[in-house]
Order: sequence, then structure tokens, then C-alpha cells
Amino acid sequence: MPRAGLTAAAVVAAGADLADEVGHADATLAQLAERVGVRTPSLYKHIAGQADLNRRIAALAMDEAADAIGTAVQGRSGRDALAAAARALRDFVSSHPGRYAATTGIRPTGPQDPVAVAAARSMAPFTAVLRGYDVAPEHMTHALRALRSVFHGFATLEVGGGFQYSTDVDESFEWLIALVDHGLRGMTASRDDPPPGTTP
Repeated sequence: MPRAGLTAAAVVAAGADLADEVGHADATLAQLAERVGVRTPSLYKHIAGQADLNRRIAALAMDEAADAIGTAVQGRSGRDALAAAARALRDFVSSHPGRYAATTGIRPTGPQDPVAVAAARSMAPFTAVLRGYDVAPEHMTHALRALRSVFHGFATLEVGGGFQYSTDVDESFEWLIALVDHGLRGMTASRDDPPPGTTP
């Protein structure tokens, strides 16, 4: 019998906390079982195994990130919204490196997969930010990939100790926000430019 009161949600939450503490790659089911007060086989009453746990942690992390970023951008627009979203993502990755690491490389099995639903939620605040820059619908996926690449990349490099120079990392992050803002404004402006060889 599973421990009274223990639920799948509680197991996943404990697994996410464990991943944050010891690292996603180093967290084991044995450690998780000890944390929640059961033997390892008892975990299978709530999860299908390590892969299932990882997927559930990834969905949880994306949902939590979506909430944090969505709250940060509420009522903001333009560069203000972009900066708020970027800082919220960076803060989330810094505070929850293990659970966030679980989101990398997870592939949804279909549109109703909780991973797919959570991934869409996590991108929604950035989509709202890009609409404020008047990004064309046909360019939205490219723009979302660009934002995810730069801000996800910066945050994961930072938590992984990838920045070795003495230059202030916060200043570098603000520089990155300015660069992305400038690029997005430039893309929008160029869309309105007349084609080469025509008279405005």
C-alpha cells in the first residue's frame, strides 16, 4: 500500500525539489523514495518510473515558469515587457535549476500531452511580448525560437558556471535585453520598408 496521503503530485513536487538540490541528472528514485518516506518500489504506485517522473517534473517546471513570467509581464508592453519576461525566466532558472533542466529535450507525444500543454503555456507570455512588437504572424515561431535561444541560453550558461570573465553578469544580461529589443524593433521597421528598387 502507498503511504497514506502520498499523491502523484506530491511525489513530483518532491522530485522537482530534489532535482533543484542535487541536479536533475543526479537525482535518483532511491533518493526520492527516502525523501517522501517510502521504499523505492512504492513510488511506482504514483509514477511509471524515472522517465515518467522526468516528464512530470518538466511539465511542472514549465507551468511554474509560465505563471512567473505571465505575472511579470502583466500590464507591461514593449521593451518593459520584454525585460520583465527575460528577468523572470532568468530568476526562475536560477532558483530552480534542476527542475528547469528537466524541460530540455523533452518531446511531447501529442497535443494533449501535459508536456505540450505546459510548453504552450510557458511560451504564451513571450508571444504576448512579441505581439507588442508587431511581429508578423508568419514570423512568430522564428521570433519565439530566437527569444528562447538567447534567454534560455544565457540563464542555463549562468547556472552552469559558464561565465568566467570578471565583467558583471547582470550588466551583460541587461545588454542582451537591449540587443534583443533593438533587433525586434529593427525587424518590425524593415518589414515596413519599400522593396529594393521601388520609390517610397
